[in-house]
Formats: sequence, structure tokens, C-alpha cells
Amino acid sequence: MSKKPLCAYFCMEYGLDPSFKIYSGGLGILAGDILKAAHDLEMPMVGVGILWRQGYDRQVIHENGRPMDCFPEYRYDFLKDTGVEVSVEIRGREVRAKVWLCDCFGNVPLYLLDTNLPDNNDSLLTGQLYGWFNEERIAQEMILGIGGIRALEALHMKPDLYHFNDSHPAFAGLELIRREMEKDGITFQEARESVRRSIVFTTHTPVEAGNEVHSHDLLQYMGAYNGLDKEDIIDLGGDPFNMTVASLRMSYMANGVAQLHGETARKMWAKVEDAAPILAITNGVHNGTWQDAQVYSAYREEGDLMAAHGEAKRKMIDEIERRNGVRLKEDVLTIGFARRAAPYKRGNLIFGRMEVVEPLLKEGKLQIIFSGKAHPNDLTGKDIVAEYYAMSQKYPESIVFVQDYDMTVGALLTRGCDVWLNNPRRPMEASGTSGMKAAMNGVLNLSVLDGWWPEGCEHGANGWQIGDGYEGEDQDELDRESLYKVLLTEVIPTYYEDKEKWAKMMRASISMATDRFSAARMVHEYYDLMYSQKPEENTAEKKASK
Repeated sequence: MSKKPLCAYFCMEYGLDPSFKIYSGGLGILAGDILKAAHDLEMPMVGVGILWRQGYDRQVIHENGRPMDCFPEYRYDFLKDTGVEVSVEIRGREVRAKVWLCDCFGNVPLYLLDTNLPDNNDSLLTGQLYGWFNEERIAQEMILGIGGIRALEALHMKPDLYHFNDSHPAFAGLELIRREMEKDGITFQEARESVRRSIVFTTHTPVEAGNEVHSHDLLQYMGAYNGLDKEDIIDLGGDPFNMTVASLRMSYMANGVAQLHGETARKMWAKVEDAAPILAITNGVHNGTWQDAQVYSAYREEGDLMAAHGEAKRKMIDEIERRNGVRLKEDVLTIGFARRAAPYKRGNLIFGRMEVVEPLLKEGKLQIIFSGKAHPNDLTGKDIVAEYYAMSQKYPESIVFVQDYDMTVGALLTRGCDVWLNNPRRPMEASGTSGMKAAMNGVLNLSVLDGWWPEGCEHGANGWQIGDGYEGEDQDELDRESLYKVLLTEVIPTYYEDKEKWAKMMRASISMATDRFSAARMVHEYYDLMYSQKPEENTAEKKASK
């Protein structure tokens, strides 16, 4: 068996544990699951990230019914001091960053950069994850990318390749190019071709806001060129500078995070010349973190799945009562919808015709649990959160909004709900890993054919599809009508009238998701299809398409 290459995995956030507040949502949870899976599989990997002293955002409902943000300071005594500091020039001033070690996963160390040092210029840069505005975002990405490469060198680590998880670490590529030019006295283009043999890149979203663009005046002011010429930087990322485009041009291979997303990404970036080929490696989740032990035991031992699920549902209901003062009913069909508050996710789609939904809520046939956060600066997202809360006040016995969505809430809901609702506007959902977590717990997905669900869905056997994958102007109306039809004619009758079929569908869901949509499978594919491929071969795309 050939030796696996050492991968330096760069990501802006990591969701490792609910108490370690250095993540915001899906990107970070995925990164955490990748490190855990690499640890389980004894794969050679090192993580590089930032120690966010104020985390992302604690978001609770104010007395006016709207979300309110707060940013407490967190301290983590379990981190180890490496004794290493690096510096990055930002806005013409030296900013120092201390390097901490999180060795929770032994063979997969995670190094975190922290500017919260006495007498440091811009010591609060690593305060809030995704905080403030463009200047600070660029500064944070400079700390991650440029500082991260310098940290690895100071730690005497020599990775075989670098994995940029989303485009936030793109400045790491500029640092590698600069070093190559200084070392060998070669041109920017020559250095770029040399460096790209050791970089792979994961693109995560078709959403415009998720593909950062910055003006060159701002990049120059921030010092993001890192000593390189403006013409070369424009050639790399365009004008304005697109972080995703630059990452594609600095990588020998890239991937989307579901088979459908791979297709979408190839179309989206088809006009980018000299871009890495984009294959598809579908995301997965870490079973040990997200799969309920009792449910999995009942599945594996051919036991009573309904009873095991009932226990998980009780735990969820107990915790919601503790938090919200509302006691949901254990014998009522309970739908969960928990994810970032963004318009394309269409969390309010089910409320489009209240004459259909209201009787189900008032008659006690349906309960809905919502949870999710909006970015502190996203007023539209906050309107969505406020709408969830307003509906919970209007139907207090049937609709609940759980505040301050995090890993703890995510685990409770993807184990305790009966149905997991997902209805984004296709093809905007790149993956949707919460549905995978639900599926491996026997929580049945009710979802549009977007993200990962087209790969796993067997309608009426392990969950249900909404619509037929149509994309167009009247998509909202057609998907809403399909949602109502499936809910009224299939989901509700099966839940109340055919428990045997429901249990059979739960078992089929767990069987479908447990291995196929695991982080272990995903990490194996990263090593086999991306990390271990020689750049000049580009054979991974052929393998992935088989």
C-alpha cells in the first residue's frame, strides 16, 4: 500500500464540539467532521485555522421579536502553546499571531492562529468569525492564508499538498507563489505553475455572496498582494479580484460537494481559463458525532427502531421545554427545519397557503420546529428569523423556534424530529449535510431534489421528494404545491395509519445514509481521487464519473 500524502487542510472555521465556538455553520461542521474522520482512518492530515476569541454570534430573540446578537469572549484552557508566533503585514503594519495547538485528535493536529496578544497591532482581528466588513474579512483571510503557511514552516511541517476548503485561504496560494519566486528567481507564472501542483480546492456554493469579490484598490491598501505585482494578481483573479477564480487557477484539481453541485460548479465557472478541473465528491458526516447510538444499535441488531427513535424524540422535547417553556406532543408528526437563515433556503415555503397548513396545526396533526441564525449584518436573514419566531407566537402549541442554533441544537433535531424538511430553490443548495445526519438517524427526509438528496432519495421507500427538479420562475409555486400534496397524501397518512411502513422507511433511510454519506467515505475519496493524483494525470475526474 502506497504512503498517503500529508495534507495541510486550511479552513476559516471548524465545528469540533459545541463548546468550542470557532464555527458558524455547515462549512465549519464539515471541516470538523473531516478532521475527525481523518483521525479515525489514521490519515496524514494537519488542520490550519483561526482561534476566534468571540466566536461567530450568539443570537437570541429580543423582546421586540427580532434577533439580537452578542459576542462573549471565550477562553480555552485545553489548547497548547506551541511557542510559535508569526507575523503578517496588514495595512502597512506588522500583525503578530500566536499559534495554538488543538491536539484532540492526536494524529491530526489542528493549529489555530490568534492575534489577541499584548501590544499587538489589530489584536482583535481574530475576535469575531466573519465579523465586521470587507477590510477585516480580508485581514482575517490574510492571517489564515499567509500566516498559516508561515506557521507551518515555523513548526517545521512540510505538507505534500494544501487543501483550500472554500476560497477563504486563497492568500495562502499567494504566499506559496511569493516564496517560490524568491527561492528560485523565477517569474510569477512559473511559480504559479509550480505551486499549483500542490494545491487542491473545494468550492462550496453557487450563491453569489459565498464567492467573494474584492476591489484591487482595497487589496493593495490591505497589503494582500504580499509583495507581488498587481498585473499578476489581476491575471490570477480578475478585476475585481474573485477569490474563487483565483483558487481555481492556483489548484491542480477542485471539487464540488455533491454530484449535482459538481455539474452546477462546472457550468458556473466554465468561462474561467486555465482553471482546475472540477469533479464531484459528495459531502459526508461523522457518524460518531451525529448518529444516535441507541438508534444505530436498534438498526444494527434488528431491534425496535420506533422505540429508539421515541427516546431521541423525548430528549428533544424535554430540551425544548427547558429552553422555550413549551411541551410538544410525542405522538404528533414533528417536522424539523434548521439551517442558516437565507432567502434561497425558503424556510417559509410551507406557509405559502395557510388555509392548507393551519388546520393541521390547530387539529394537532402537525408540529414544526424551526432553528437557525442570520449573519449579524444580514437584515434580510434577520427578517426570516423574526418570521419563524412570529409564527411560533401565533401557533404556540404547534410551532417552536429554538434560538441560538448550534451543534447541540442540530444534533437534537436531526435525531428527534420525525421528518426533515429541506426546500431550497434549486440548484442553490450545494450539499445539505443536515439531511444526511437526519437520514442516518431514521429521520425521514422530505426534500426537493437538490444538493445530496438526488443521490440518496428513493421516493416512498427511504424518504420523499418535493417536485421533480424543475428550475424556473414559477419554481416556488410548483414546489409548494408538491410539498402540500406529498405531505397530505403520503407523509401524514403513513405516519398515522401505517407505522409498520414508517419503521421500514426509517430502516431504509439508515441503511442508505450510514456508510454512503459518511465522512469516512468522503475522506477516502479525497485521498484517492484528489490527494494521491499526480497533477499532470487529472484522472480523478474519470474515476469520479464512473
